[in-house]
Amino acid sequence: MGNSIMTSPAPMRPKRSVLYVPANNARALEKATALDCDAIIFDLEDAIGPDDKDLARNNITAWFDQNTRTNGQYAIRINAPDTAWGEQDFQMACACAPDAILLPKVNTGDDIISVQRRMIQRQVPHKTRLWAMIETPRGIANSVEIADTSAEPDARLECLIAGTNDLAKVTGTDPGNGRQFMIAWLMQIILAARAAGLEALDGVYNDFSDVQGYETECRAGHAMGFDGKTLIHPKQIETANGVFGPSQEMVAQARAVISAFARLENQGKGVIKLSGKMVERLHLQQAEELLAKFEAQTVKTA
Repeated sequence: MGNSIMTSPAPMRPKRSVLYVPANNARALEKATALDCDAIIFDLEDAIGPDDKDLARNNITAWFDQNTRTNGQYAIRINAPDTAWGEQDFQMACACAPDAILLPKVNTGDDIISVQRRMIQRQVPHKTRLWAMIETPRGIANSVEIADTSAEPDARLECLIAGTNDLAKVTGTDPGNGRQFMIAWLMQIILAARAAGLEALDGVYNDFSDVQGYETECRAGHAMGFDGKTLIHPKQIETANGVFGPSQEMVAQARAVISAFARLENQGKGVIKLSGKMVERLHLQQAEELLAKFEAQTVKTA
């Protein structure tokens, strides 16, 4: 498996707020394009009972047949390949060709590579990417191996998503108290994603009526380095967009750094002085990446 490391990932579309929508809920699907979240995941897995799986697949097929894409992203979370519904889900998702297919319970790099090969065989457009749920102990342990599949030929992996509910369930870990016992695992996901030039999304906050607790967790996730948060309710969108989006102050600082390095007298310099501080070229790279994210966010909301 490839071990090349990408230290400067290409700008990607913003994923500040990524909302799960249960695909058996036709009314929720109808409202999807009007929501202000950056991405929607049509869910066939955890939110859908066995008796509703066929209905959910039919709803998604109808939605993609009837709707024109907007600037947002639309993904489909399928059931795992080893389940009774996995194969039908996969075939339907490939036919819909969404922006991404979200794979649950990814345990190894081979899980990703196997799906990529099958997508190539089915001639799924390369624009359909793969997102991977990291939500098992083995997935955490193999997160670097999973992320490194992005260096494979015809790689499609774009994003790692923390599945905090499943992690809590399978490990018996108490997710309360600021998720203190999960932080090491969450940081492992972020490090694996960054080493491979991928994005990383935080897990859901279950109590959507707890506004303060939710905002606190968003800010903690942002401080850890997550690019955005997965959501379970539209009420959570605005806070995620605000916390994970660059502030006006950050944008202004980034523009100042870029402008300073662009001056004739600073071209070629590794370190310059700006507003009484020493600024290195690594700060220039960070400023350029932040501004690219901000511009992508602005295009989406225009």
